[in-house]
Amino acid sequence: MLSLIYLIAITAEAMTGALAAGRRRMDIFGVAVIAFLTALGGGTVRDIVLGRYPIGWTQHPEYVLLVVAGGLAAVLISRYMRHLNRLFLLLDALGLVAFTVIGCDVALGMGYHPVIVAMAGMITGIAGGILRDVLCNRVPVVFRRELYASVSLLVAMLYLGLEALHAPHDWNIAASFAFGLALRMAALWRKWRLPVFAYIHDHH
Repeated sequence: MLSLIYLIAITAEAMTGALAAGRRRMDIFGVAVIAFLTALGGGTVRDIVLGRYPIGWTQHPEYVLLVVAGGLAAVLISRYMRHLNRLFLLLDALGLVAFTVIGCDVALGMGYHPVIVAMAGMITGIAGGILRDVLCNRVPVVFRRELYASVSLLVAMLYLGLEALHAPHDWNIAASFAFGLALRMAALWRKWRLPVFAYIHDHH
């Protein structure tokens, strides 16, 4: 089940990367690079932080091909879609939640402390999107507006909680995934957000 969620997640995030690159009018190489970094960047950063080698995608060249194909598919679909921003946010939510669950699962399997497990989930969930947004010259989604990193944190906490209660593994993954996706979409729809820090310098 986890590998299926992983394939959905990397394809979805590759597509968000391609759409973001398209907004910046990048060429096809740029689109492929951003798609790759968005989809596989979070897991790569997590593996480096946790000391998990060899890094996942280096053992699975088909993931790289899938990600590039997902990015190019997004380029083709985008011509026929009017509500691209909605698609972007839905795909990004899918990736965020799926990667958070996967990151937690990896760190837990390596025997890390629950705090580190939650952090590994968040790193996997948000790092790819941060790379995408920085390279596309946007303020990362994670640092603004609706609940985003906090969704990742809550998903990680739910996952750890269900794990502590010895819930069946696949049930835990499905429940954490469904909860996270529902929460992120509700946050977008209802415009729930964290308090914003706005520092305005006064000249008087």
